[in-house]
Order: sequence, then structure tokens, then C-alpha cells
Amino acid sequence: MKILGIESSCDETAAAVVEDGRTVLSSVVHTQVAEHELYGGVVPELASRRHVESICGVVKKALRDASLKAEDVDAVAVTAAPGLIGAVLVGVNFAKGLALSCGKPLIPVHHIRGHVAANYVAHPDLKPPFLALIVSGGHSHIVAVRDYCDYEILGRTTDDAAGEAFDKAARSVGLSYPGGVKLDKISHEGNPEAYPLPTPHTEGEFNFSFSGLKTAVINLAHNAEQKGERLVPEDLAASFCKKVSGILWEKTEKAASRYGFDKIVLAGGVSANSWLRAEAEERSAARGWSLYLPPLSLTGDNAVMIAAQGYYEAQAGHRGDMTLNGFPYMEITEQF
Repeated sequence: MKILGIESSCDETAAAVVEDGRTVLSSVVHTQVAEHELYGGVVPELASRRHVESICGVVKKALRDASLKAEDVDAVAVTAAPGLIGAVLVGVNFAKGLALSCGKPLIPVHHIRGHVAANYVAHPDLKPPFLALIVSGGHSHIVAVRDYCDYEILGRTTDDAAGEAFDKAARSVGLSYPGGVKLDKISHEGNPEAYPLPTPHTEGEFNFSFSGLKTAVINLAHNAEQKGERLVPEDLAASFCKKVSGILWEKTEKAASRYGFDKIVLAGGVSANSWLRAEAEERSAARGWSLYLPPLSLTGDNAVMIAAQGYYEAQAGHRGDMTLNGFPYMEITEQF
């Protein structure tokens, strides 16, 4: 079953064709990062306009690279939530028009389910059940994945997501957007013990909180500036990366032990962070757990993951129609 996936939830316009949820036939991503870097972050209205300009060409290229016509695919899958609503609607409405014109089923996909599904492409042997740590710019979740379309949230952020905290911490040491990647890069030149950072308290054993930690980094930078002291960006980056990755994995490890999981999946943009990957690999190996990491090429927003999850949504009988809407917020446990 060949699924055409379309993704436009933030600042990447993407399309891909994936067969049977596992085999990538094509993948095209048009990024807007350079443009949004001028403003220090994603500008929603600008992102939406760029999606409108790019989506037709991106989808055509994905089909061409797969040596297919739109009529040859078995279904059209699209990110319908969550995301920047203007951006999401561009993809949803394009997918609705394409599915209608070709007489193909329309499959709405939850963006975060897609991040999990990126691992199905990378690891053909991976099947539920497993525990997933999903970490991105807008989401930080620990989720029990019971089946391909059956999820239980065990823990989540109570305030800021880890990815947002990375970007704000990066800005405080003078790094431009997208800051998380740049913070990770310079961190390997620093001392992770140089700046003691607090471990935030949270209600809920498996929940996260990153707001206070983000504020602590910003205050360190401001205090150093006011006192005329030299802040070492590399040291602060290393200290921050170590602290966040430690918090993320410690909670995941506790949840896995409590619920009896020995198969762990990392997903989302922050799963590209080298400190988190190293922490997960080392501590999973020590416990004898199986760890699944997405390749770096599939950690960010892409349509491969949407097409992959679209296959399993289709297998479960989930369909959309011409009344399908986009949503800025939706739980991973909810169905369209």
C-alpha cells in the first residue's frame, strides 16, 4: 500500500511516498529556516504563506521521485494536528483537494504519532508495545504505545517543552535561531560541571518542567552581563544539555521500570540531541533494554513519518472526509 504523506505543521513543507509503512519511495522537504532566522523564530503568518507557495511543487517532486502519478497512490495522509493552525490548514486543504480529485482515501494523521512512526521506517523490526519518549519544540511526553494507533500518556511537560527551553537557553548565550542544534554543537567544547543548574520539581512522577530551568539559564546570563563577568557559552551549553538530557531520561527510565517496558523509542526533534542520545544508549545498555533511535534525517519535521503513520491509521480504518479540519492542539490519544 503506497501512501502519499503531506506535512506542513510548522516551517517545513514536506511530501513523501512510503510503502506499507516501512519502505521510503521518496521524500522531499522544503525548509524555511533561513528566512525565519532573520526574526529569531518562526513567524506563523509568514510560514503559512510559504507553504502555499511551495506545497504544489513539493508534492509533485515527491511523486516524480517515486515514479508515480497521484492516481497511483492508495491514499493521501496529512498532518491535521497539532501545529500552527494556518500552516496546518494549508496541508489539510491541499490534501483534501488532491484526494477528492483522484478519488483516494484521505487519512488525517496526528503530528506526534508521526514522530513515533519515523522509527518504523528506520527499524523494520520495531513493533508495539513499547515506551516512547517524544521530545520536540512544542511537546515533551512519555507515552505507552500499546499498538500502532493506541497510546497512553504517562507523563508530559507541565509548562515549557524541552525544545523550547533549548532554543531560549541558546538565545541567552547569543546563539541565533534555531538555537537547540547550535547549543548542542558548542556544548562539546565546554565543561558540563561548570554551571550547577536546578532540577525542577513537578507534580506527577513522570511529568516534566523546564520553565524554571530555562529561567535559571537566562538569569545566569543576565547576572554575568550586569556584573561585567565573562560567561562561557560552551560551558553553559554543556551544563544545560547534560541537565536536560538527564531529566528526560531519568523520568523515562522510571516509567519503563514501573510499567514493565524493556523496549524504548526516542522521537521528535530533540531526539537529535547528542547528549540525550548518548544518555539513552548508555543507560539502556546498562539495563539490557532495546533502544530505538530515529536517524537524524527523520528527527525533524518530515512527511515520511506522516506517510508511515498514515499506513497504520488506514489499516485501523481511520478516514477523513471533505469536512476534515485542522487543529492547533490535540492529544496523541485522540482520534479525528
